[in-house]
Amino acid sequence: MYAVRLFATRRSRFFQRLYRLFEAVIVALDPLFRRIGYERLEAPFAFLERNTKGFLFDCKMCGQCVLSSTGMTCPMNCPKNLRNGPCGGVRGNGNCEVRPWMRCVWVEAWDGAARMPEGLDRIRVVQPPVNRELEGSSSWLRVAREKAAEMREARQSADPSKHMLARAFRKAREIEPAAAPVAFEPDAALSVQWSRQRTSVYDAEAGQEKSVGDKPEEGPVGDKPEEGSIGGKPKKGKEQV
Repeated sequence: MYAVRLFATRRSRFFQRLYRLFEAVIVALDPLFRRIGYERLEAPFAFLERNTKGFLFDCKMCGQCVLSSTGMTCPMNCPKNLRNGPCGGVRGNGNCEVRPWMRCVWVEAWDGAARMPEGLDRIRVVQPPVNRELEGSSSWLRVAREKAAEMREARQSADPSKHMLARAFRKAREIEPAAAPVAFEPDAALSVQWSRQRTSVYDAEAGQEKSVGDKPEEGPVGDKPEEGSIGGKPKKGKEQV
């Protein structure tokens, strides 16, 4: 088992590609898995994962697999269960201080990460502590369910109806901006064309209101023609004595 684990670490690039292909397949099968029920698939998947990964990587089924981030070397093989680097007791030849016959898990992990694309960047990512409640569960199913959920959310956020509404709102803002805008109005909203559209709409509404039952207003008294003037009645003169 230990020899197979070292073999997998030496060929970490190949197993990374194989794992990505397998992950894409199980993520694509998410609709089928949801119909069947992830709870029903947990036991058979955990059995298959335990035997497959146990043979190749000496997997301990922690339920939170990080093989792709640790050079295809399971960090749970460390006697201290360290998930973020080696301890200070690594021997000069690279072997473990607890098990002198075994190379340090993190020495192997670094060698495997160096063979993987972006492996040295991924191995530097700090991993959270192990959740013992997930121990023995299938990490394959959990990853498939989580990534499929993220893809569904991304598709929903790209709903074309939402983009149509956003475009319609932008056009409405160009014609009729808010009376008290919370942001600086665009130049298009303050253009002469917009002002003409706004004025023509108000003029049309005002004309309709005046045409319905309105009487012409009379002018002020001072505007009436005086008597004796053109258009007025002639003023009678006084009789001379």
